[in-house]
Amino acid sequence: MNDEARAEVFLLAQNRLLREALARILSKKTDIEVVGSCALSSDSLKEIVSAAPDVLVMDSFTTNLAHVEFVREVQQSVVGIKLVMIGMEADGQYFLQAIRAGALGYVLKDASALEVVAALRTVAGGGAACDPRMCAYLFQFAAQQNQMPNFHVRSKLGLTNREQQLVGFIARGFTNKEIAAELLLAEHTIRNHIHRMLRKVGATHRLAVVDICRMEGASV
Repeated sequence: MNDEARAEVFLLAQNRLLREALARILSKKTDIEVVGSCALSSDSLKEIVSAAPDVLVMDSFTTNLAHVEFVREVQQSVVGIKLVMIGMEADGQYFLQAIRAGALGYVLKDASALEVVAALRTVAGGGAACDPRMCAYLFQFAAQQNQMPNFHVRSKLGLTNREQQLVGFIARGFTNKEIAAELLLAEHTIRNHIHRMLRKVGATHRLAVVDICRMEGASV
């Protein structure tokens, strides 16, 4: 933070009433100072850089995937800035996308004013904050990433860790679309991975890859 006692916050929200309401709430806190606010526009980056806040608060209307590049520009332009997203949906995939965009705070749209303030304080202090439902999803996702086939076929079949992970999904009956949703990847990316796997192991279809891996000792 710019000052040990005060966190400087910039509010980026499309709805003027929301900006004003947040500003009123935060102005009553002695450890938080609103140093600027605006709607998303071509001048937003300039205003944020000029204010040089500790924390940038973005609402759900400005945090869609089309603005990920904007977030990156902000992070490059204001060193150390922290991002809190508010008014968000309790959607696990969107939550993970927000984390990948750099969010350290994820406040749902039904959060109270106290919860918003608590999240800002936590993030400004170097922590991370999210609704318990989203924390549970994050733990489940992390555990799932470790559920890759427990075998060593890289040297025999040349499969990468990602490809080995896909074998597990295929063995469990997942479609390409379902795998893409689980891994937050594009469906065509999954399809390309599987095509490469087929060539590597000499299989003619996806289930044959599973059979070949099992013959090599895979527990899938």
